[in-house]
Amino acid sequence: MKYIEFDSSRPFDLVLLGRVAIDFNPAYNDQVKEEFKPLKDVHVFEKFVGGSPANIAVGVNKHGLKTGFIGRVSDDQFGDFVTEYFAVRGIDVSQITRCVNGEKLGLTFTEMLSPKESSILMYRNCIADLQLSVEDINEDYIKNTKALLISGTSLAESPSREAAIKAAMLAKKNGTKLIFDIDYRAYNWKNDDEISVYYSIIAKEADIIMGSREEFDLTEKLIRPGMTDEESAAYWQSKNAKIVVIKHGMKGSTAYTCDGQKFSIKPFPVVARKGFGGGDGYAAGFLFGLFNGWEISDCLEFGSAEASMMVRSNNCSDDLPTEAEVRAFIAEEKELYGEMIAKV
Repeated sequence: MKYIEFDSSRPFDLVLLGRVAIDFNPAYNDQVKEEFKPLKDVHVFEKFVGGSPANIAVGVNKHGLKTGFIGRVSDDQFGDFVTEYFAVRGIDVSQITRCVNGEKLGLTFTEMLSPKESSILMYRNCIADLQLSVEDINEDYIKNTKALLISGTSLAESPSREAAIKAAMLAKKNGTKLIFDIDYRAYNWKNDDEISVYYSIIAKEADIIMGSREEFDLTEKLIRPGMTDEESAAYWQSKNAKIVVIKHGMKGSTAYTCDGQKFSIKPFPVVARKGFGGGDGYAAGFLFGLFNGWEISDCLEFGSAEASMMVRSNNCSDDLPTEAEVRAFIAEEKELYGEMIAKV
């Protein structure tokens, strides 16, 4: 069954709104290999584009979707780096604007202690991405995309939160499908009540909602705390959602559809390099399947495979795979572990 109908006449498949940042990861390449160690002991780093919606944009673009991005970047060399990175790959940057008061892109330094232990050190003072304003939101641009993805981080502060809400309102006005990637980052928020207030505004309008159990709990705090996955899915589907995806990390994830069905998947087994980045690959793969009208179980398998490929990678953007690479990975995993390796 096809749960989402996209307007095929629109030139863009997916436009994403939210955070773009710079990741500095311990170098791990043919020339330099910084093995697992504390961040204070790392000498050589590699620079990558980062930020969840930016990574998802790169991922779906690699799968062939026509992609655009709405955001704010710093008016400096790092701003040049991310806009050129997008543009070279064919991601439309016409709606990325520059900050005018010296705000800077966020910097993320990654600590990789073991395959199961990793963390990040964030620098987000006077941050560029949260300067997105209502003046940056172009109705014609939103009208010309099949779907708009709003990342929850964009709701953390003004003026970005008003810009994101305006974009959601224009999406609903113009029949553009709305995707909400909850994307909770604790360092952005003042308190849990704020999180629930602003997340629920977007979640109530979204056609697709994706997040972890913790992220749904935060969204639902002022609505009905303590809901089960099934209760959460039913609640949001009583509003507008057609598909609700709830993730439980290494325990897997489940997609709940508006006809009362649920489909589950487990991660594909890999030796991890880091404990993050998988969610962006998951979203890129899952959404690619939806845009192509696949069965939900196939979307989940593709997304789960892409997630596993990214946790074994040393970055969250450059190594996002092509469709052919994901399919080859799935075939290899099933050859090793059996056809049902990721099925629940």
